[in-house]
Amino acid sequence: MSHPFFTNLEEWVRMQKRTLETFRKVFENSKEADRLELILATRAAFQHMMKTLKAFDDWLQDPMILSHMPRELLDEVWHTVFQLLMNLIELDIRHTSAMKEYMEKLYKEGKLSPLVWQRAREPRRRPMPSTT
Repeated sequence: MSHPFFTNLEEWVRMQKRTLETFRKVFENSKEADRLELILATRAAFQHMMKTLKAFDDWLQDPMILSHMPRELLDEVWHTVFQLLMNLIELDIRHTSAMKEYMEKLYKEGKLSPLVWQRAREPRRRPMPSTT
C-alpha cells in the first residue's frame, strides 16, 4: 500500500495531465471561437495558472520538500518560472500599451460605448506597491 503523500502526488499529476489535454483541445477550438469564448478560455487559463502557482508556492514552503528537493529540480523550477515571469510581464506591457492606443483612438473618434465609458473613468489597474 502506498503512503498517502505519494498517492496525493500521483492524483495531482493525473489532474494536471487531464487539464493539459483539456486546454490543448480548448486551444485548438479557439481558432473559430468568438470574443466571449476567448475571454472565457483565457479566464479559465488564468484561474488554473493561479491555482498551480499557489500550489507550487505552498510546495516550496513544505518542510518535506525543502529538506529533500535536489538542486537540479530547483534550478529547473527557477529557470522555468523566470521565463514565465518575463513572458507574462512582456505580454502585459504589449497588451496594456496596445489597448491604451486603441482606446484613445476610439475616444478621439467618439466610438466608446457611453454605457461603459462613464464607469471606466477610474483606472482599474492600480500601481503595485514598491518592493524597494
